[in-house]
Amino acid sequence: MVKKYEFRDPVHSFIEVDAGERRVIDTRPVQRLRYIRQLANSHLVYPGATHTRFEHSLGTMEMAGRMYDAVTDPLRDNGYLYKALPMLKNDTYRRYCRRIVRMAGLCHDLGHLPFSHAAEHELLPKGWNHERLSYELIRSEEMTEALWAMMPPVRSEDVARIAVGQQPWLDRVLTPWERIQSDIIGGNAFGADRMDYLLRDSLHAGVAYGRFDHHRLIGTLRILPMAFANDYGEDEPGLGVEWGGLPSAEALLMARYFMFVQVYFHKIRMIYDRHLIDFLTEYLPDGRFSTDLEEHLAMTDDEINVGIRRAARKATVTGHQWARRLAARNHFRVVYARRRRDVELRHDAPQVVEQMLINEYGRDAVRSARGRDDGAPVRFPVLTESGDVELSVDVSGLLNRFPIIASDYIYVDEAILKDAEEWLKENKDAMLGQDTQGGSENGTD
Repeated sequence: MVKKYEFRDPVHSFIEVDAGERRVIDTRPVQRLRYIRQLANSHLVYPGATHTRFEHSLGTMEMAGRMYDAVTDPLRDNGYLYKALPMLKNDTYRRYCRRIVRMAGLCHDLGHLPFSHAAEHELLPKGWNHERLSYELIRSEEMTEALWAMMPPVRSEDVARIAVGQQPWLDRVLTPWERIQSDIIGGNAFGADRMDYLLRDSLHAGVAYGRFDHHRLIGTLRILPMAFANDYGEDEPGLGVEWGGLPSAEALLMARYFMFVQVYFHKIRMIYDRHLIDFLTEYLPDGRFSTDLEEHLAMTDDEINVGIRRAARKATVTGHQWARRLAARNHFRVVYARRRRDVELRHDAPQVVEQMLINEYGRDAVRSARGRDDGAPVRFPVLTESGDVELSVDVSGLLNRFPIIASDYIYVDEAILKDAEEWLKENKDAMLGQDTQGGSENGTD
């Protein structure tokens, strides 16, 4: 009899693991995630948003396992599953892949820096991101040993590929079946990562935007032909949904849209990220996080928070001015927010406004924060009631209608806010009407 262990979870109630999975959970790379906040400094805006990457990773593992069971269930085969993926007829192989998918869900975020996404792009060396760090950590000696000790043994390389998906630095192209497993973790339409973070972030932030019927969605997931996609052959399999699950898939994408608009791109949350980057640029050696795995494991939110509080207390400590703003919650204030009229007049209006303010008040007094989501329709196969497979955007009345999410905020020191507001009123329209960089005055996004 296999011994089981349980984690209580606010989203999934109970998350059950066996002894082998618990051994992986107890490794240093996974345990480190207890000390990495999921939403960086969002708790300064939403006080309840103090949850961590650790609980999110457990939730992703749980949801990935449920999704895998749904799409590989022999009783739900519509005649295509075993035709496209005959290896799944082998019970031993199917159980091994389930292990891979659950462990990939657990380990997909191992490479996150302190404060998660807040400083990743600016503070890692060129060519590195959290996916590459995750890949290297999963293949590290400690993780390799823990995964191989499972019954049956699991190869860390198999888990690493599924956890990060197809990446330009991977030494080979994923097979169709590997792509499906990877999509179960991080797919744009139904990934377990996306589903868990929407449910979890909205719960802890205290907002309702991220909720959707994930039980119905998971129950209707299927492996279907992807013939509509240019990059696939006619018989290429992919992750899709039955007709009855389409409204739940639409609701998931609506939830994501509103979470970005209301939470992830919140104007105050975004300036705290900017102040954090300013502090870390001065605080870290060479202004960058290390990609050395041992140094990565030793660096969490706790170490950075100690540095912030120490720097905030003494004006002579590197990074003092930004640390003080974080510790005292004394952020820069919004002086300009993206306006449709402005970008219709000039497509780079926010950048022009920022440069105008820098020229007038100096670089140290001005900061900007930008958020983008292209709003491109999500394409996936849908098994209709007639038994035909159609493209999602052809049968959905919603998926083609999501607008581009574009947030641009310019901030200034509160000491000059009123003066800067008046200065912009007097000068902005005239400056935007002059295309000094040679672009079109009628440019759009």
